[in-house]
Amino acid sequence: MSSSKLHPLYKQLLRAFTSRPSDLKTSGRLLAELKVVLIETGLIFPQTDYSTQDLVIAREILEIGAFWSIRTKAMPSFDRYFSQLQTFYNDYSSILPHSEREFPIRGLNLIRLLIQNRIADFHTTLESLPLPADELIANPFIRHPVNLERWLMEGSYSKVWNAREEAPAEEYKFFVDSLMGTIRNEIASCEEAAYESLPLKDAATLLFFRSQSEVLDFAKQRGWLIDLTRGVITFTQKGEEKLEIPKEKLIANNLAYARELEQIV
Repeated sequence: MSSSKLHPLYKQLLRAFTSRPSDLKTSGRLLAELKVVLIETGLIFPQTDYSTQDLVIAREILEIGAFWSIRTKAMPSFDRYFSQLQTFYNDYSSILPHSEREFPIRGLNLIRLLIQNRIADFHTTLESLPLPADELIANPFIRHPVNLERWLMEGSYSKVWNAREEAPAEEYKFFVDSLMGTIRNEIASCEEAAYESLPLKDAATLLFFRSQSEVLDFAKQRGWLIDLTRGVITFTQKGEEKLEIPKEKLIANNLAYARELEQIV
């Protein structure tokens, strides 16, 4: 496939992806063909002189690929596209005009790190962004993941949940949903350790579910026992032996220790 295919295929991709709704199937097929063209022409990781136009087109193809990956819920694909974009964002930043998609994609990558619980990488990546601190906070695409990280550290899960409606781009909602899945599992583990059972309504509130059917599906995945008549969820035991605390022995020992202290005084 010759480099002459780059421009016509790129125009087809742009039409398919920007159509309403996006034609994700056609976009995926065109992205696969364009990746071959980029590899053959050396534009996937440019190391020699190329026209600014071709570099901009190559960058935009990879950016569309990153957004397409999120819309099709293909996380490994997003990782690859983001990695390939680093050459354009970092090495060619002084040559190419600024891309409006750059910071939305950088922000999405930050949320991806939060989902994977890579907090150290999150802060390292944040510090390496090519913007002063005040401009970073002013940028809505960066401010959103920064707020999410702070709320996670505070345990303010309700703010994380509400952040879905404040997402600066539609693709952010998918990542926030994934983040809420991680949070729900954390909350569920705490519920299993703290309670033997909970009213169905209370469990739904704690887990940020809006309907009973969502709670029931989640409960089945966790292996919880559901009593719809009583409206109660019972948390199944994990087969671990309960730790028996010898209360009477501890009380007797403490009393004896107190008496010995009185004698010393």
